[in-house]
Formats: sequence, C-alpha cells, structure tokens
Amino acid sequence: MSIGPDTSLEDLAAMVSDALATAGIAAVLCGGAVVSIYSHNAYQSYDLDFVTSEGMRGIEMVMTNLGFTRGKGRHFTHPETRYSVEFPAGPVMIGDAPVSEVAQHQTEAGIVRLLTPTDAVKDRLAAFLHWNDRQGVEQAIQIIRRQTVNFDSVDRWARAEPGHASERYAQVCKTLREAASAPARPKLHR
Repeated sequence: MSIGPDTSLEDLAAMVSDALATAGIAAVLCGGAVVSIYSHNAYQSYDLDFVTSEGMRGIEMVMTNLGFTRGKGRHFTHPETRYSVEFPAGPVMIGDAPVSEVAQHQTEAGIVRLLTPTDAVKDRLAAFLHWNDRQGVEQAIQIIRRQTVNFDSVDRWARAEPGHASERYAQVCKTLREAASAPARPKLHR
C-alpha cells in the first residue's frame, strides 16, 4: 500500500507505525489522531503524534523511505497527503504518569501502536486539567461514546495529578459518565 491523497489517517498511522517497528523504533501514537481512530472520525485530526525516545537520525531515515520530508524540529510532511507526522520526545506520559500499556489496532495497512482508549481519555483530560482546553473534554466524550473505558483508572489518574484534579475533574466527571450511555454526536473538526 502506498501513501496517496485518499490514504486515511488510520492507514497512514499503521504504515508509519509498522515502518518504525520494522526499523526497531518503539513509538506510540498519541494525541488527536488517537481520538480520530477511536471515535471513528467523529473528531478529525490532521496530525499524527508518535511519541518516542529514539533519536531523529533513525526516525528521519524511516520517514524519508516512506516519502516524507523533514520540516522544522521533529515534524514531517508528505506531498501526497494532508496529514503531517510529528515525533514528540518520549517517554510516553499522560500528565505526570508514565504509560505502561499500549494498544495495537489492526487496519488494512498494518498495525498501529497507540494509547489504549482509557489512556486516550486521560490524555484528552490532561489538556483540560492542565490548560483548560474544553475541546479535550469533548474529545474524551467522543472516545467514551464509542469505546470501553475504565472509569476507575481515569479517576485514579485524575486524583493523582498534582494540583489539578479535585474540583476541575469533579466538574467533568459526571458529564463523562453520562457520555458513556448517550448516543454519538455529530463529527467534530479541528
């Protein structure tokens, strides 16, 4: 499968993920692209963030072989797709907590290594708790409506986040639990 204008975010993520794994580079898809995958594009991201502790030399070789060009910093673009790929430095963390479990999502193009649905909800809530990003809450809801999420794990994580969880998390906790049983909402765009 080659990268083209019709390549979906999900397939592109799998192609990049598999190419990195083949090169021995451990990388985990995080951020908005995970929301796109888990929400079945109810939220649409146009960038893929693969968190890795690998140096840029190895990453650049893999991405060049896929037809990407390196831009500023750790950012790559491809002439045949609207999606960009970035490589934030690892380790994979959600707020102050390290990620210990990674999911694998099978696509027609390969396997994407990404945050679990529960960790993806935590990741989006971290944006709300740390930067007051209300869109993070909406993205968490989009995941919750379509995936199985361990709310006890989300609660434990939120309460352990220094100085952020108590009242701010309490504000959205009821909304999140209600979202698990509510019907899906229309597509969000970023």
